[in-house]
Amino acid sequence: MSDNTALNTATESLQSLYGEKKDAILRSAPSLMNERRAMALDAFVAQGVPSKKVENYKYTSLVEVFDRKWEVVPSREEAHLNLAEVFECEVPDLDTHTILMVNGWYSPKNQTSDLAKGVTICSLQEAITAHPEKVNEVLYQFTDETKDPVLALNSMFAQDGLFIHVDKNVVLERPIQVINLLSGESDRMCTQRNVVLLEKGSEVKLAFCDHTLSDHSFVFNNMTEVLVKDNASLDVYNVQNQSNNTINLGGINIEQKSNSNVLTHALVLHGGLIRNNLTINLNGENASANMYGISVADKEQHVDNFTTIYHAVPRCNSNQVYKNVMSGNSVGGFTGCIHVLPYAEKTAAFQQNNSLLLTETAQMNTKPQLIIDNDDVKCSHGATVGQVDEEALFYLRSRGIGEDEARLMMIFAFAHDVLSNVRILPLRDRIDELLEKRLRGESSPCDSCSIECNS
Repeated sequence: MSDNTALNTATESLQSLYGEKKDAILRSAPSLMNERRAMALDAFVAQGVPSKKVENYKYTSLVEVFDRKWEVVPSREEAHLNLAEVFECEVPDLDTHTILMVNGWYSPKNQTSDLAKGVTICSLQEAITAHPEKVNEVLYQFTDETKDPVLALNSMFAQDGLFIHVDKNVVLERPIQVINLLSGESDRMCTQRNVVLLEKGSEVKLAFCDHTLSDHSFVFNNMTEVLVKDNASLDVYNVQNQSNNTINLGGINIEQKSNSNVLTHALVLHGGLIRNNLTINLNGENASANMYGISVADKEQHVDNFTTIYHAVPRCNSNQVYKNVMSGNSVGGFTGCIHVLPYAEKTAAFQQNNSLLLTETAQMNTKPQLIIDNDDVKCSHGATVGQVDEEALFYLRSRGIGEDEARLMMIFAFAHDVLSNVRILPLRDRIDELLEKRLRGESSPCDSCSIECNS
């Protein structure tokens, strides 16, 4: 089968799947979401399933992913597990507001009565009914389906998701931990749409933890739209620790206003094919964004991080550091674009991507980009792809450390440079532990878990 034939077949397959499920989707979702679907369908059909011929997906073709039949989860399903067990599985010492999402749906098991005054957490469906003006400030405001077919698919199929709203000057002391579970007895495509709105002066830390509870294959299309208003602060941590049968298509779009501060972390431990899209629009003076990522991949894993940062106004700062540790036959990708618009003078922007290849068959593709339409800026970018430093390895061995342990120490130090910026200390300690297990080749991501997670 030719590449064009496979692409057309995959596109037609998803178009047909939507046609089959359309009535059920429209019945179960609110009108605000349903009104977007026709436009999203047109945008998807016009673009088709992304292949390596599409510039923004040159390192990650999704044709093979969608050239097959997937089941859609048409309604909310009960998760037969104890939320406390999931909490234990993730970070035993972390005190959080814990939210469970199952196959893209907000779980009825969630208990949010202990939230601070001024904080609302509920399903997106409930929020559209109860808080329409707040949802309308964010949902579909900072995304464009005509530029990304995966986003178009999200708008076509999404029926529910998570809504978080934090009132003006409210500081949430406990982080919010969102556990995204994929489960079922068949191969499924699960779609989730999240909305996060931080009012002026508010602060929150948000951790997304992605897991699977089945050996079946899953496509997880998860889009989060965020508005961070003046002087507000947001940390977003995305811990991806799923089955290697999982295709995780994650997207975060963040709009920042004046003097806002955003920190993001993409922490990839397990997963079959992972594509993380991050877009940040610095649209208020003196806004600051710091973006970090660490990916550990082996076997046939595929991990691709794609970031786009728009400096739209003067005196904003952005900093990106992404690192990859690749072994086996794994394939990595990083594309980072910093776009400084004409009126964004006094911009400071930095971008760095460093990768370690531990085997001759591992591959890494990196493409840092600067688009600068203003002369009064300080911008830089860089990328390296290499192997463990043999001189440093020799030094450690000369101090009586075995070769395998010395090599592991160097790799861990390389990765920990990114993890040191995690501002939730129990989470940092837990990721340190999981990362070390991962680098030692231990397949089980968490020993203390009372659930049989697959990896």
